[in-house]
Amino acid sequence: MTVHPLGRPLTAPAAQAPARVVRRRPSARASVDTFRGLTILEVIIHHSTGVALRHLQPGTAPYLAAEIINRTLHFAVPAFVFLSALVLTRSLLRRYNLRRYAFRRTLRAAWPYVLWTTLYALWYIWTGQRDAQSLQDPAQWRSWLLYGKASFHLYFLLVALEVYAVLPLLVLVARRRPRITDTLLVGIPLQIGIYFLNRYVLHLHYPTSSVLWYILPLLLGVSVGSRLREFPQWWLEHRWVLLALTVAVFAIYLPEALRFLRTGHATPVLFDALTWAYTTLVALNLLGLVWRMQLNPGLLQRWLARLGIVSLQVYLLHPAVLQFLEGWNPPHGSAAQVMTTLGVYLMIAVLIPALLAHMVRRTPVSLLLFGR
Repeated sequence: MTVHPLGRPLTAPAAQAPARVVRRRPSARASVDTFRGLTILEVIIHHSTGVALRHLQPGTAPYLAAEIINRTLHFAVPAFVFLSALVLTRSLLRRYNLRRYAFRRTLRAAWPYVLWTTLYALWYIWTGQRDAQSLQDPAQWRSWLLYGKASFHLYFLLVALEVYAVLPLLVLVARRRPRITDTLLVGIPLQIGIYFLNRYVLHLHYPTSSVLWYILPLLLGVSVGSRLREFPQWWLEHRWVLLALTVAVFAIYLPEALRFLRTGHATPVLFDALTWAYTTLVALNLLGLVWRMQLNPGLLQRWLARLGIVSLQVYLLHPAVLQFLEGWNPPHGSAAQVMTTLGVYLMIAVLIPALLAHMVRRTPVSLLLFGR
């Protein structure tokens, strides 16, 4: 018996059976790319609804719908942390070479982070969103580089760098192959403990720019990465419980999330705990969905995988595309006209960066701009 890269048994045909064509199953790499494709699509829709909220009439049904979509699709960073931990745990378990690991992470993450921090600092000045004097302010550069604040989305690259820094230490945990359920049960109180540690001791200025804020998805990624072949069976056994928990948590999370979106305030501890629970459950269910898609791969799965291959490039480029389109032709008119315009902008923000990224893949330009 052979085993599918994500754990699905494939029974070899009997020796006397007539020859038949066996459809090739997608690789584990295709599953990772599909996950990335789904998640980067979520990011762009999330950011597009942010644009919608600036142009829809507050208090109307379309405005409320945009708010709900915006808060529902707010799981990208924990999901990417989970996936990064999963992929790199598998890589480090196969080949623990710290020199090679450090070089690749510097090229693929540290260099793009510094470069795009600089580029977005210039972009915000060129578009009139910041004063040119900010370039001469050391405090601004500290904020941009230490907290990922050159643009609203760059903090993820900083978190990713921190994930890459701690993962070699977590290989010691991965080698013990911790059970997924056990990791959840340990990770939840640990994450809550870190909340109180920060509240009373650390006082992080921007906690969401710290890997500590994503310990639960990080540890879960390490666990799943060490047991990836077993994940499909685990997910099948627990999928209805996971789905029920996701629905229950979401029902409590959404009102708190909407309150935070509207006022900037939420119930301490409760909002963060609900956010961690909701985003972690979504990441697990998303990986389960990807596995199910792999059983019958089609055009959608292949399109998502191609998008996932260039997910970092799309992540870096799409905010500038959305900002340019909004400044060039702000959505106006009725709610239907605004949403139609934003739908077109969303497609442009996906397709243009993806096409550009695929055009320069495996060229020195791609290596220089994106580290890959």
